[in-house]
Amino acid sequence: MASTACTTLIDGPEGRVRVWPDAFGEAAAEWFTRLQEDVAWKAEWIRMFGKVHEVPRRVAWHGDADAAYRYAGVSHAPQPWIPVLQGIRERTEAAAGEAFNSVLLNRYRTGRDHMGWHRDNEPELGPAPTIASVSLGAERRFDLRHTVTQERISCSLPSGSLLIMDGPLQLHWKHRMPPVPRLEAERINLTFRRILNRSRS
Repeated sequence: MASTACTTLIDGPEGRVRVWPDAFGEAAAEWFTRLQEDVAWKAEWIRMFGKVHEVPRRVAWHGDADAAYRYAGVSHAPQPWIPVLQGIRERTEAAAGEAFNSVLLNRYRTGRDHMGWHRDNEPELGPAPTIASVSLGAERRFDLRHTVTQERISCSLPSGSLLIMDGPLQLHWKHRMPPVPRLEAERINLTFRRILNRSRS
């Protein structure tokens, strides 16, 4: 990693969250441009309270051939790894000390694009998944909220940063990327995961 400076936001029996603000250094700018150009970004719709809504961001799902993933009621068959994603995966695996077989990409076109409160607690991730989140482009705020006490913790994620959530965190904490209405700059986020009971092709 470009920097070994780490901030620990949560560390205890209910999980752990660590942030490296400058994990990938100068590589971040190149990755950002290549992902804008090389990824087949898609609009996505979800059903909430009986109505269909467009997701406020663009998305893509890449991974090993059998790493299918279902979230928000939508099943996703992975697109193959492309060179830029394979390179980012290798760097992220080295930093995290974990192996990942898939990645969810979110493209926040402006500050109006956002992600609501949620947990990455789908069955195929297991009860204590390691989620490695790479941020590229515009700096945005990341919020965590305890499901019982409602305690909140926030941090800023600049371009090139790495955030790792592990342990039973998804059982006890939700997280989100709130909107920033006046922000016009773009952000791309990659969350690397391991789908259980699958093997790399």
